[in-house]
Amino acid sequence: MKSHPTYPDQATNPNQPPIDLSQLAIHRAPNGDPIAKTPHRKRWLTRYVLPIGILLGFVALFVVAAGRQWWPSTSVTVVPVMMQRAELQQAGTTLFQSPGWIEPRPTAISVAALAPGVIEELLVVEGQPIQKGEAIARLISIDAELLVEQAKNSLAIREGEINRTKAELNAATIRVENPVHLQVQLADAQSTLAKANTELAKLPYLITASEARLEYARNSMEGKRSAGAAISARVTAQAESEYASAHADLQELRSREPNLKREVAALTDKVKAIESQMKLLVEETRQVEEAQAKLQSALAMREEAKLQVRQAELALERNVVRAPMDGRVLRLVASPGTRVMGMESSAGQSSSTVIDMYDPNRLQVRADVRLEDIPLVTHGQSVQIETASTKGVIHGRVLQMTSSANVQKNTLEVKVELIDPPSTVGPEMLVTATFLAPFDENRSPDANLAERMFVPSQLVQISDSGAFVWIVDTNDVAQRRTVEVGSKTSGGLLEIKSGLVATDKIIVDGVQGLKQGSLVHVIGDDQTLGVN
Repeated sequence: MKSHPTYPDQATNPNQPPIDLSQLAIHRAPNGDPIAKTPHRKRWLTRYVLPIGILLGFVALFVVAAGRQWWPSTSVTVVPVMMQRAELQQAGTTLFQSPGWIEPRPTAISVAALAPGVIEELLVVEGQPIQKGEAIARLISIDAELLVEQAKNSLAIREGEINRTKAELNAATIRVENPVHLQVQLADAQSTLAKANTELAKLPYLITASEARLEYARNSMEGKRSAGAAISARVTAQAESEYASAHADLQELRSREPNLKREVAALTDKVKAIESQMKLLVEETRQVEEAQAKLQSALAMREEAKLQVRQAELALERNVVRAPMDGRVLRLVASPGTRVMGMESSAGQSSSTVIDMYDPNRLQVRADVRLEDIPLVTHGQSVQIETASTKGVIHGRVLQMTSSANVQKNTLEVKVELIDPPSTVGPEMLVTATFLAPFDENRSPDANLAERMFVPSQLVQISDSGAFVWIVDTNDVAQRRTVEVGSKTSGGLLEIKSGLVATDKIIVDGVQGLKQGSLVHVIGDDQTLGVN
């Protein structure tokens, strides 16, 4: 049985009915919904709507988080910003010291023999000052002297050939201009032709005379025959002989005419041929041109002989090795009796070197600088050089860093130029190099320590708007960051004065095609850049 609370009034009047306080409650159900429906709706929200909403929220977060892996991205490698904490000191104060040694700048000069041979005499000693063109060594030169004489004799022979050829040319020219030999031949042919014509012209008269003699001999012979015994037989025989002789002479004269005509025709042709030959002068012209060609060839051979003389004289001159510059002897490489190869193609790199020399006004120091001091080294930085050979301080300036790092000593070689080196210093002397703080116009007077940022110089790009680099932010998104650059170190690092922070990652590989806001995927740190 449900009990109801009692109040003071009920205690005095037990018959009075209990007061029901639920009647005082105000029902706020919308649209006049019954009060009985409110608990059922609350249970539906807490059992279904709220868990489903939470589940959808987790699904949305998962999709957002995993969706970045599904979006296209560029694979890149990165390097961190390099930080160096350095004390800013007043210009000219000591930064650090390094040991080193003096050497010629840029290198020692190897003086080589230009001609092959054997060294007969050395004319210098180590450390000796020498002038350009001064004799350093002499080679055995008898062979070269003989070659000079042989070349001069060949030249004399060529000169004789030229004179002989000139004489031939002069004679041929005279024969062309005055063909006397042809004129003699023409005159002789014309004379013979005239004789033949004369013989042919008087032939008829000779025949007539011969016919008369023949007639006389026949009449005499017949008269003697008719006399019979009155004339001796000897007289008759003589008359017959005279008749036969006269008859033979007549026959010979009659047969001479065709031969004389042919002889006259031949001589006429010969005269015409000689006249044509005098007009054309073919053979004489050929002789002139042949003599000119011989002279040209002889002149060329003389020039070749002169060249051989010059070569032989040059080889003889090169038997004396001379200094190519003003300087000082660093070391003697060869000695008397040493064979040098000269400029022969089979000669080795140092098979002709006689001495090494250097310019005492051009020296440098190769200093072993600790790797932790390398960021303090800049091009043109002032350096003070101290050595036991001189009491004063030698001034110098940084030329460049080398790539010769010493793993055992953890140092890097730095070349320092000596400014006006004294005469008491020379190569291979040990020195102490004191590197001085350079003058910095941007330095704050109150600053004692400064953090310097460096990045590899090849990662800094230049555009119309200035220098910039590509970095990866914390959301793996590529960002183009404008920077202000400073000085460049000889190790390939470039100082960044502003635009970056120490935690930035610089993109090395994969920059091509990047745009502002591009999604990237870092595959690792680059191991080839930024290593000193």
